[in-house]
Amino acid sequence: MTRRTALALLAAPPKKIEVRGIYSNPRPFWDKGARLDDYGVNALFVNAGSMNAALLDRAAAEGARVFAELPTLNGKGYVEKHSEAWPINELGEKAPQASWFLGACPTEPGFRGFRMRQLEDLLTRYNIAGVWMDYFHWHAQFEDPRPILPETCFCGLCIAAFEKAVSGAVPFGTSKERARWILTRRNRQWRDWRVDHLNGWARQMKTALKRLRPGALLGVYHCPWTDSEFDGARRRILGLDLDKLASVVDVFSPMVYHGRMQRAPEWVGENVGWLTRKIGKRALIWPIVQAADVSASEFEKVLREGASSGATGVMMFTAQAVAGDPAKLDALRRLYTGWR
Repeated sequence: MTRRTALALLAAPPKKIEVRGIYSNPRPFWDKGARLDDYGVNALFVNAGSMNAALLDRAAAEGARVFAELPTLNGKGYVEKHSEAWPINELGEKAPQASWFLGACPTEPGFRGFRMRQLEDLLTRYNIAGVWMDYFHWHAQFEDPRPILPETCFCGLCIAAFEKAVSGAVPFGTSKERARWILTRRNRQWRDWRVDHLNGWARQMKTALKRLRPGALLGVYHCPWTDSEFDGARRRILGLDLDKLASVVDVFSPMVYHGRMQRAPEWVGENVGWLTRKIGKRALIWPIVQAADVSASEFEKVLREGASSGATGVMMFTAQAVAGDPAKLDALRRLYTGWR
């Protein structure tokens, strides 16, 4: 960087970040006697199960919109009681739980109806600004440096839905034999169908938002890998095609947890830049960065990196990790009020 460029950057007005968020219930802030607007916070992203009228009222009084996080395809707590929704792997067996995550079969109608009823109840009861799909992928776990990437789901429902979508029969046999035939003879079509099926979930959720909360946004927390990382596993295993998803969702929130994924803080900005180039202006970009288990200086760095390139919003995970650390609180206040 030349001296002239450096001076120009210093003289440039600070970037305006329209959405300055925190993820999780803001109670740790409020218990300290803090107001959200004192810290420049104007958006809360709260698990749907923690939503209540008092939280919405107080957030509104302090100038913050509230968005709900819906654990879309997280099957834990459901599949143990409804085994028909347990994802089946390429061996024809119930896919083992990952170290902490257990997905659900996306084609199982009982689970889908359960989750959609939750969504409609949420939208009917609360005047929220939007819904963020979380755990929006086929059963796998990507947040770790060594991700868990099983092949799923090969239950009878999934294979029947695949046959119907491609207008072709899968030879009769055991689940293991049918899975092997699909993966060797119809691999590309299988990957495409899995992507399309997830996008069907997103479209159904978007329709519910338009009907019950016109103007509310549909966002997605998603795996931050590029198209080529882990042999294309974001699309190949998770079923996430960002180009196709951009035609449905309003906001992408890459989960750029640098510490958990053992990446450098600069990777956050690199990833936001890559996503900006990929989706252009088809959707907004509001990354979620890691605040827990990192130093205050790293936290400040990744907040800046998350707000780079085409991002118009940023949020951090979690409220408690920041509220309990004076240095992180100071960094949050300086950046968020400066971007206001």
